[in-house]
Amino acid sequence: MNAPVEVSSTGVDHTRSLAAALGELIRAGDILVLIGDLGAGKTAFAQGLGAGLGVTDTITSPTFALVQSYRGRLDLHHLDVYRLGQVNEALDLGLAELLDDDAVMVIEWGDTIAPVLPHDYLEVRLAYGDADGERLIRFSPVGSRWSARMRAIATVVERPSEEPC
Repeated sequence: MNAPVEVSSTGVDHTRSLAAALGELIRAGDILVLIGDLGAGKTAFAQGLGAGLGVTDTITSPTFALVQSYRGRLDLHHLDVYRLGQVNEALDLGLAELLDDDAVMVIEWGDTIAPVLPHDYLEVRLAYGDADGERLIRFSPVGSRWSARMRAIATVVERPSEEPC
């Protein structure tokens, strides 16, 4: 199953729960590229994923720090590349070193630096839905690492509770 998986989230807590459920499938070295308009839920998704990885620290948007790292079952590097002016600036963040340490990497606005990323990541596109608070979330595999897990992704994101993380 290589087709994208689409789910609807009813709000911020549900988005976090979806991402936490996805944490069951995360492996060392995984990269998730989060795409969406301002306020679409990228940071909420990163918070939920962190919870699913056992991160106990509060995950905040790294807009000004650009990179924040957290310890959990797997280490999590959370990047926000919104403020980068050029793709090559991503390399100045130590991207290669972050990719080499077997942590999980979540990159908000990651589509802007896709040319310098390995060609194996999960694209997570968040969009506003029709209802108040609703978000449409589309998971698309890029490369074989994620393509092999799409059926499992569909299973876990269709059954999370809506309890806050």
